[in-house]
Amino acid sequence: MTSSRAARGFARAALALLLVVVLAAVAFLVWAHMVMPGDRDRALEVWRNDDVVVTSTDQSIVLSPKSGGITTGLVFIPGAKVDPYSYMFTLSGVVVERGITVVITKPALNLAFFDLHSFDDYAADAPGIDRWFVGGHSLGGVRACQLAGEGDSADSNLVGLVLFGSYCANDLSNTDLNVLSLAASNDGLSSANKISDAAGLLPRDARFIELEGANHASFGDYGVQPGDGEAEIDSDAARRLITNALSAIVD
Repeated sequence: MTSSRAARGFARAALALLLVVVLAAVAFLVWAHMVMPGDRDRALEVWRNDDVVVTSTDQSIVLSPKSGGITTGLVFIPGAKVDPYSYMFTLSGVVVERGITVVITKPALNLAFFDLHSFDDYAADAPGIDRWFVGGHSLGGVRACQLAGEGDSADSNLVGLVLFGSYCANDLSNTDLNVLSLAASNDGLSSANKISDAAGLLPRDARFIELEGANHASFGDYGVQPGDGEAEIDSDAARRLITNALSAIVD
């Protein structure tokens, strides 16, 4: 009898634990899919731009110059729980003005750290590119640093790293990567101090630029983000600053 009661008690405890795990998993999935939505009108501007060819795949959004452009590309990873389409308008500037091809990733569960795709998986969405940069916004930038540090960059033609309001957690200081780090003066999440504190993980010749009047959300078009500072420039002005900075590093 005692053994039978113990078994039933163990079974009830195991069932309760399983229920907790299932509920936690469901809650996480619901949370992960509650993304900060992109500005539809800004995205439509890019779709309607005759100078940009937009291709949507299961794993990415590819922005290519209509005229053919140059053989340089950027794989860009969104910030955590930010709609990938939020970055179309921001990054289309360098597509139009410099002929760069941009591949915006669609991370699994909207979180780059859960995405098992490799850099080469995304690069394959834009064949014909022989010189690549990888970059990202916020936590997407942290993931971009990891991808930049994996494998032999000579094999994948990966030559550079671009960070938007972000910084590395892994050491790239001994690499020959061409690095650009963009900070926003009014960023309430990735402050200039945080970026400066992690600067030692980047190559000595990394370039650091602060976008005056921009905030953390200025790197995309997805509205107000909790904990962020207040932007003093609009989306068009932020895009111009970002396009100019990217143009300098990809030339």
